[in-house]
Amino acid sequence: MEDDAGEQSSFVTGLIQNRAKEVGVAAFDLRSAALHLSQYIETSSSYQNTKTLLHFYDPTAIIVSPNKLAPDGMVGVSELIDRFYPSVRKVVMARGCFDDTKGAVMIKNLAAKEPSALSLDTYYKQYYLCLAAAAAIIKWIEAEKGVIVTNHSLSVTFNGSFDHMNIDATSVRNLEIIEPLHSALWGTSNKKRSLFHMLKTTKTIGGTRLLRANLLQPLKDIETINTRLDCLDELMSNEQLFFGLSQFLRKFPKETDRVLCHFCFKPKKVTSKVLDVDNAKKSQTLISSIILLKTALDALPLLAKVLKDAQSFLLANIYRSVCENEKYASIRKRIGEVIDEDVLHARVPFVARTQQCFAIKAGIDGLLDIARRSFCDTSEAVHNLANKYREELKLPNLKLPFNNRQGFYLSIPHKDIQGKLPSTFIQVVKHGNNIHCSTLELASLNVRNKSAAGECYIRTEICLEALVDAIREDVSVLTLLAEVLCLLDMIVNSFAHTISTKPVDRYTRPHFTENGPLAIDGGRHPILESIHNDFIPNNIFISEAANMVIVTGPNMSGKSTYLQQVCLIVILAQIGCYVPAHFSTIRVVDRIFTRMGTVDNLESNSSTFMTEMKETAFVMQNVSERSLIVMDELGRATSSSDGFAIAWSCCEHLLSLKAYTIFASHMENLSELATIYPNFQLKDGPRHVPHYGLLLAEVAGLPSTVIETARSITSRITEKEVKRMEINCLQYKQIQMLYHAAQRLICLKYSNQDEESIRHALQNLKESFIDGRI
Repeated sequence: MEDDAGEQSSFVTGLIQNRAKEVGVAAFDLRSAALHLSQYIETSSSYQNTKTLLHFYDPTAIIVSPNKLAPDGMVGVSELIDRFYPSVRKVVMARGCFDDTKGAVMIKNLAAKEPSALSLDTYYKQYYLCLAAAAAIIKWIEAEKGVIVTNHSLSVTFNGSFDHMNIDATSVRNLEIIEPLHSALWGTSNKKRSLFHMLKTTKTIGGTRLLRANLLQPLKDIETINTRLDCLDELMSNEQLFFGLSQFLRKFPKETDRVLCHFCFKPKKVTSKVLDVDNAKKSQTLISSIILLKTALDALPLLAKVLKDAQSFLLANIYRSVCENEKYASIRKRIGEVIDEDVLHARVPFVARTQQCFAIKAGIDGLLDIARRSFCDTSEAVHNLANKYREELKLPNLKLPFNNRQGFYLSIPHKDIQGKLPSTFIQVVKHGNNIHCSTLELASLNVRNKSAAGECYIRTEICLEALVDAIREDVSVLTLLAEVLCLLDMIVNSFAHTISTKPVDRYTRPHFTENGPLAIDGGRHPILESIHNDFIPNNIFISEAANMVIVTGPNMSGKSTYLQQVCLIVILAQIGCYVPAHFSTIRVVDRIFTRMGTVDNLESNSSTFMTEMKETAFVMQNVSERSLIVMDELGRATSSSDGFAIAWSCCEHLLSLKAYTIFASHMENLSELATIYPNFQLKDGPRHVPHYGLLLAEVAGLPSTVIETARSITSRITEKEVKRMEINCLQYKQIQMLYHAAQRLICLKYSNQDEESIRHALQNLKESFIDGRI
């Protein structure tokens, strides 16, 4: 439907809100012909959930209704777009365009799946706002792009965002998932400092976009995750399968997924009018799509050969749904009746133009044959003209390049030019060691050649009309093929490739539980280990019996890196990839929250402390039982007493939840929590450095008298704290023992040991508990 826009977003989103703080979002992907619908209650007055979705979709245009339905205390989605997305095109459509009844009818007609499979009757009442948004954006797209969406061609998903892990935009930035922090400082050579760029070895644009989507919204369904991991297991153990799939995927141009979904959109027929440049361009795009489709279908026998003996469910399912699907062979046969067998997809511009002009078999259309003769004559005349210049002007190294914008032009090496160029040459431009130019005669031939090619395109489109209509009848199998290619590209060229470039067993398969612990043994930071060879592995264990860990240590000891590492390992695991760890078992996470860094936010007139509090409030308001929370310092930007009080009370609140929390802090007083709350852990680094703040102050050059006074004060404070902690230990010893026993039991529950080993461990636990040694 559109020219290839590289990796840029192709989403158009529609937003609508009611007075009950519900927001309906419809996101239409023009590239893959997919419609994603979400409806939710916006819990934050700053629209954090909506911002997260918009950050994920990165839309080129946002369709909104007039700002009349904003709830009290909220600015409304229209105002939100003006404030935070000024560079995105905003389109305000009348409230009547947001018609949920029409939206339901449209989706029923356009969805590739049957209405019963979509549970449309159920969703109609529950998701009326997003259906209204869908009606508005489909109406706008058809008017704006001049197309009609083909019936039963759209891939429609309801509530797409919340079927996946939710990572807010602030956490995406803090964890360096897509872009590295301080990217301007590090420069372009350090792009590998984001998780996305580390994994970005995909070969197609669709595969790259799918990878980005998975990193921003990892999976939550254990069965789907394990299906991907089973596929990776087979690829890692079967080199022939791995290299066979890599070879198969190399046969597809990077824009294949967009072209396959091109047939989901049908141009609106206005009237037969003068054959202008726009018509020729649209015809050329259609011909290119047919040629690429032929190329893709020609590669399917190789896929069948590679996957014939595949054992994993994912690959076996692809074999059944694609390789054994007779519709692909039927489409290929219909193409073969019209398209010349020797025609291939080409990226070299003039070769591609020639392939497109001669795509149709000879003799099918007389006017097309005449246009082809004109195209050949003008192409031959251009080359004869170049030979004439070589001979008459003594320019043996003159070349005749071609690009789609200029057509043919002349390229002459500097060293071959003696004195001034003859006045025959026009549009002279220096380009490296060459001069690029043209002549009036060449420009005239270019116009004639382009016109003849345009005539070929128009006549070819007329010949292809019946073929395209036949293809559109089975368009759902083409969208399926596009999805399969993107998924294989991500799993084979990104996941499997990344794992295969590491030493054996550096990346291992993660294990998942519904309610078990988060345990990582020998975990490494996936980004930093590719930069630093001496990265030291770290462990973590969190369970319901000990759901908070506080990490302490000196400045620059790696606390922030440790927090980021845990989150990135969880994200890698939940996209279905191996992780950089000796062993890992993970409770599925539904949301990741981070509070990292201390910086003023001048745009919102917020100080460092105010920014901290806003981020912390967002965590507290949206946390769920399955969330993973990482907080790197809290309360440092205000007075020590207030900061400590806030940090303590936040820890107490998080301890009362079932969410898993990792809290990094310099406040050693927080370690007293471990003596009061049994579900609390204290984790020191490999080297505990007492009073490292005083050591740093001494190194910085503070007077020795100041340092000694500070040591005297801190020793008295520490002495009081130790006494208080000893009292707490005695007071809460019994409940501490119970929780420690519960934690050991949870470990045994999810253990893979044999029955005899578990019995022996239970006996030891019983004896330790009775003796008070636990």
